[in-house]
Amino acid sequence: KSGLDPGGAWHAWGMACLKAGNLSLAREKFNRCLKPPMDLNQLNHGSRLVQDVIQYLESTVKPILIADDDYFATLRELEATLRTRSLSLEIMCEGKIQHNSYYQECLFYLHSYGTNLAIISFYMRHDCMREALLHLLNKESPSEVFIEGIFIPSYESGKLHMLENLLETIDPGLESWGVYLIAACKYLQRKNYYHILYELQQFMKDHVRAAMTCIRFFTHGAKSYTELGGKQTWLLKIKDHLKVYLQEVSRSSGRKKMAFTFRKKMSATDVSRHISTVDLQMEVTKFLHRCESSGTSQMTGSSLPTLFGNNNMKMDVACKVMLEGKNIEEGFGIAFRVLQDFQLEATEVYSKVAKQLVKQQKYSEIRQLLKCVSESGVAAKNDGDNIILKCLNEFKKKTPPTRPGTLNLNTFSLLWIQDLDNLIQDMDSDENKIQAYVMCNKLRSAYLVSVRQEKTRAVQLVQHVRQLAENSGDDVVKAICGQWL
Repeated sequence: KSGLDPGGAWHAWGMACLKAGNLSLAREKFNRCLKPPMDLNQLNHGSRLVQDVIQYLESTVKPILIADDDYFATLRELEATLRTRSLSLEIMCEGKIQHNSYYQECLFYLHSYGTNLAIISFYMRHDCMREALLHLLNKESPSEVFIEGIFIPSYESGKLHMLENLLETIDPGLESWGVYLIAACKYLQRKNYYHILYELQQFMKDHVRAAMTCIRFFTHGAKSYTELGGKQTWLLKIKDHLKVYLQEVSRSSGRKKMAFTFRKKMSATDVSRHISTVDLQMEVTKFLHRCESSGTSQMTGSSLPTLFGNNNMKMDVACKVMLEGKNIEEGFGIAFRVLQDFQLEATEVYSKVAKQLVKQQKYSEIRQLLKCVSESGVAAKNDGDNIILKCLNEFKKKTPPTRPGTLNLNTFSLLWIQDLDNLIQDMDSDENKIQAYVMCNKLRSAYLVSVRQEKTRAVQLVQHVRQLAENSGDDVVKAICGQWL
């Protein structure tokens, strides 16, 4: 008469019937206030009213009343129990759920008014993992339900191996579980649970992704190649995973292709290339580990470059290998292979190395670098010239110039000045020699090279040198240039 919602009264009445043990009457009362969810796959356990019912039934464990205790049970209770069993489409697990009327009553309410997550969570709470998995498959529930209802409870309770065994028992090929397993991997990656992720990838026989996880184990958190030297086992595991994958690909190519839809695929060519990368990284790791242990290493940086990064990082590896040995020649072979294997810009790497040699004042090593580059057999004509010019540019940053754009050679030893002069004389291009002499403020030498050029070009160059001489107050060179012109 007052227009109030009677739902609360019906729920209270139903709870009173439950507590009195009248299960069938309780169903009748709850039917008037409980409603099934609009979306069975929503990520919750249904309405608060349904959860209250389940919570009470689970806390009041009574054995099912059959056989000799028949006189305690009304015919309506027995009928209700049978109806519950017919409604539950899953295979009942052995144990207390199958043999207890109150647990059967839970299943009735869950199937009538609960979400799939609520049903699955109920099975998991009572050690019925198989039934939880079958319900997930039968209802084609989304992967979020698998993660929340089955996967997280399994690894948190130490039952991940049991879950894996059941997944394999239900579907030996694991194809039915592909979507769920990939979702579990993504979840673990987001959570940074990489050890569980690696274990799961091995169970999935997803060798390419397992190899990628091993790369992370190898590189993550390492601050030096001494540390990486102690983690080389992961490099061997990467190779093992990739080799197994290659074997599987070669076996399946000879017969009808298997539908490994959820496992990461990669061409045999790419896999072989990655194996070569691992081999080269092992060589780099051993070399730099030895350099750091022997104390020849001088480079420091915030990040530790490996061959598993982008091209810039690979170039850093090549530079590091050349610079950290006893001399340039010791590490050049490995660095050259890095440049060749990844088709990196060699000139840029050589220039970076040259700059570092200037900063470290290892001037004699510059000539050794030029020798190694020249003998590599693939150097471009001007590579050596560019290296020398980069060195001179680096010197400009280190020394106060006598005039803009030139070097103050007074700050260097006579030995190095002679060495520098020899380097410039060895340059291939006369234009580059002139540029180098001008940078060193050696205008007489620049003039001598200029006059050897073709007449028209020589005039331009000598005029330029004369102007520089005038600007710097070098009257001798200015007069020589004027006389020639």
